[in-house]
Amino acid sequence: MTEQITDKPGIAAAIVVQDGRVLMVQRRVKEGELSWQFPAGEIEPGETAEAAAVRETGEEVGLTVKATRLLGERIHPKTGRQMSYSACEIVSGIATVVDTEELAELAWVTHDQIADYVPYGLFEPVQRYLDDVLIGPAVS
Repeated sequence: MTEQITDKPGIAAAIVVQDGRVLMVQRRVKEGELSWQFPAGEIEPGETAEAAAVRETGEEVGLTVKATRLLGERIHPKTGRQMSYSACEIVSGIATVVDTEELAELAWVTHDQIADYVPYGLFEPVQRYLDDVLIGPAVS
């Protein structure tokens, strides 16, 4: 069982979609089973989760994005860290590995490829959002 790490700042992740693909980054150092994930980093004192997601995306991959909505929050089952996930849209820039100390590479991943990059599955609100924006809302 993963212990919750309460003395560390929360982590904000940016869910960035463009041209039918979601942006994922590969960390140079894995966190447990985590290798591929969304651009993310620690929330600084006085900063909102959305602002941290925007800042981290710029620092890691050079994109200027704006947060459009908070998708959800949880204690990450693999790391025990508080996580916030924000949907973001690109304002400007081209994604490239800017933070070469932290990131090995990046990929624009189709809906069908997500399980190849994240075999243990995504946080349900993030998965629902990606289902909607990458394949369209379910018809009932």
